[in-house]
Amino acid sequence: MSLFSITIATPEGKMFSGEISSCTATGVNGKFQVLTNHAPLISMIDVGKMKIELENKKTDYLATSGGFLEIENNEMNVVVETAEWAKNIDLDRAKSAKERAEKRLAQKDNIDIARASASLIRAINRIDVAAKT
Repeated sequence: MSLFSITIATPEGKMFSGEISSCTATGVNGKFQVLTNHAPLISMIDVGKMKIELENKKTDYLATSGGFLEIENNEMNVVVETAEWAKNIDLDRAKSAKERAEKRLAQKDNIDIARASASLIRAINRIDVAAKT
C-alpha cells in the first residue's frame, strides 16, 4: 500500500500527523480525494467531512471548518479553523447548537443572519460526522 504524510493543524496546534493511504476533503468547489503521488495542489476547504484512511486500513472522520490544504511531494498540510474527530463530537451539544441557530434564524429580528447560518451549517456537519462513529 502506498502512503503519504499528512499534518492537520488548527489555531490550537497540530492535531494529527502521520502516514495515510487516502484523504477525501470538502473543498469550496466540492469533494475531492488525495492519493499517493497526487499532483501539487493548494485548495480552500469548506465546512465538511474529512475522511482519512490510515496506514492500518482503518478509516477515521473529522468534522472540519474553513481552511486550506497543500499537497506537494507526497506531503499534505491541512490548516483549518477547527477539526474534531467523529468519536470526540458531543452529539447533544451539536444538536443544541443546531436548535439555537434554527431559533435565531426563525426570529429574523436583530440577528446576524450570516453568523447564525454559519453556526447552523457547522452544527449539521458535526451531527453528520458524529454519525460515522
